[in-house]
Amino acid sequence: MADARMETMQGDELASKLKSSVVFKGDKSIRNASLKLDPKDMAWWRDTKFGMFIHWGLYAIPARGEWVMNNEKIPAEEYAKLADQFVPKHFDADRWARIAKNAGMKYMVLTARHHDGFALWDSPSSYNDFCSSKTAAKQDFVAEYTAACRKAGLGVGLYYSPMDWRFPGYFQPKEFADNAALMKKQGYGQTEELMSKYGKIDILWYDGGWLAHKGTDADASWFWEPLKLNKMVRKYQPKAVINPRSGWEGDFQCDEGGHEITGPIIDTPWEKCLNLNKSSWGYNKKQNPMTPNEIIRMLINVAGRGGNVLLNVGPGPDGVIPPSHVKILEEVGRWLEENGKGIYGTRPGPFQPVDGRYCSMFKDDKVYLHLLEWDGQKELILPKFDRKIASTSLISGGKLAFKQIKDGVALVVPTVGKNRLPVLIELVLEKKL
Repeated sequence: MADARMETMQGDELASKLKSSVVFKGDKSIRNASLKLDPKDMAWWRDTKFGMFIHWGLYAIPARGEWVMNNEKIPAEEYAKLADQFVPKHFDADRWARIAKNAGMKYMVLTARHHDGFALWDSPSSYNDFCSSKTAAKQDFVAEYTAACRKAGLGVGLYYSPMDWRFPGYFQPKEFADNAALMKKQGYGQTEELMSKYGKIDILWYDGGWLAHKGTDADASWFWEPLKLNKMVRKYQPKAVINPRSGWEGDFQCDEGGHEITGPIIDTPWEKCLNLNKSSWGYNKKQNPMTPNEIIRMLINVAGRGGNVLLNVGPGPDGVIPPSHVKILEEVGRWLEENGKGIYGTRPGPFQPVDGRYCSMFKDDKVYLHLLEWDGQKELILPKFDRKIASTSLISGGKLAFKQIKDGVALVVPTVGKNRLPVLIELVLEKKL
């Protein structure tokens, strides 16, 4: 249902309001409906709205981001020596889970293995035993992490990159076909380990399916054979929610990065992943963190268009999430304690979002209107829709006057200072949507 003001817009103004800033990385992937989950099996994931992404591995030691090996052309043999230093004395998966829960997050996704090839579990398939249980740490971090998620009641997600910079066959798969086949064998073996050894996995998050850092994930499907790969996944984890980055379309779409979200409601399940520290996904000495207000607005803008937010943190080499990041997350959690009813378990609408102004979500007989900006006008005119409103109120307290007029709904909004925005308004309907 379009905003009443949008109906009167013309030309570029209307186009700017209707154009989405969302870019899906897996929109060209192979379609195969037989592997996709039924919508009812996706409902829990769509209800959660907010999750914690964790990029953590050997790259936390140089602290220049997770792409340091490739960006700085560090030879594989030299980079592998970092495993001798990777003994995170303060790693505590239960603390990670508490931080996520206190932030109002409902699921977690850990980089079980990034593009550098170092696996955070006991991996027999790992080429040259390049994994945490066979090196200095002598720990299976995935085992501790999955147990902590379940104990905290959080969805268990695992990230896996089949790409491995240690293999020349990744960069030249046809020229070094035997080497590339070895990498592929490792990828299938490790995926099977992750799906079979750690109980129920709720989310499988692939990354790095493309070859030689060229093209899309789908362009490399001739090599990875993602339908075959994900049929194996479904054998072990029939209800796992799978992202589209293996070259198969997956159960949801991904928008990556910190750019602003604008445009209309998106009908397909989707997720926005971005960094709390804008400098990199992995731990970085350079700090440029998002503010709590930026995170809250991102969550509103994404949920108001039908998506989830997967917000990344990068623990340091000792396994500790930076305390400054924890404070930011705690503030987001406090906001969600008061306003989460307008986020969790909702679906977008019934009003289309108006960029920079408001988003709406609904659940049963309630509509939640998140007011992002207010210019001091006495009335907010919403589009008309086919339900009668019984009452309206501010979640922070206080009833609001309203009128259902010919052209829509007129809300009388009290003076709202910028420091109080965003504001959540609840509309109680006489009949369920």
